[in-house]
Amino acid sequence: MRFRVMTYNIHKGVGGVDRQYRLSRIIDTLAFYKPDIALLQEVADGIPQSKYQQQINILGEILGFQHRVYQPNVTLRKGTHGNAILSHFPLSNIHHINLKIPLKKQRRLLAATCLISTGKNTSPLIIYNFHLGLASFERTIQIRRFLANTTFQKIKKASPVIAAGDFNDLWGTLGKRLLEPEGFQPASGLSKTFPAFRPVRPLDHIFFRGDLTLLRCFPSRTKLTKLASDHLPIIADFEISI
Repeated sequence: MRFRVMTYNIHKGVGGVDRQYRLSRIIDTLAFYKPDIALLQEVADGIPQSKYQQQINILGEILGFQHRVYQPNVTLRKGTHGNAILSHFPLSNIHHINLKIPLKKQRRLLAATCLISTGKNTSPLIIYNFHLGLASFERTIQIRRFLANTTFQKIKKASPVIAAGDFNDLWGTLGKRLLEPEGFQPASGLSKTFPAFRPVRPLDHIFFRGDLTLLRCFPSRTKLTKLASDHLPIIADFEISI
């Protein structure tokens, strides 16, 4: 069975160039690419900059994602922002992995099991949604903490796993140094995604492991996505045996 994954730092719905809040641009981007599973970062919930909206519910209701989970990470005077998963498939085993480094911004990893079904048969897909820190040493510690986590350690090498998000990896070295030795393959390579209007850095990535076949993976470079956020989204099509 084929399915599509998108990872996208939506920058709270604020454009990377015009700095205007227009969640409709994010909605139109998701509607155009039609992901089955969307891993989003910097999703706002009740903050003034984003008109106090609960973005996960707006996106879910307009785009028809029945299954969704939000992970607040940064608490502001009013509201929060963090990671979110939107899925057309049921989500289970939702849990949070603490990636906070002392004196650095709160970071957590959002994990869930996505139950991909044809109606007769079901295959679990384990998904991890990342938004790593800004410092190089911080990101290295965070990836190592993820790999050492007991829930990850229990996963069999053949089990389908997708790890994606905003890695803030300026030079694109984290995967080769830390994830590939653990069996992960890079789907997105060194696709440049930041800044969206004229990208020069490969900050966003999709990695996969286990019984998954990558069909294609690409960053969006439409006129809309160059304006909608400060990051470009990455889209990947996979096939899973059910």
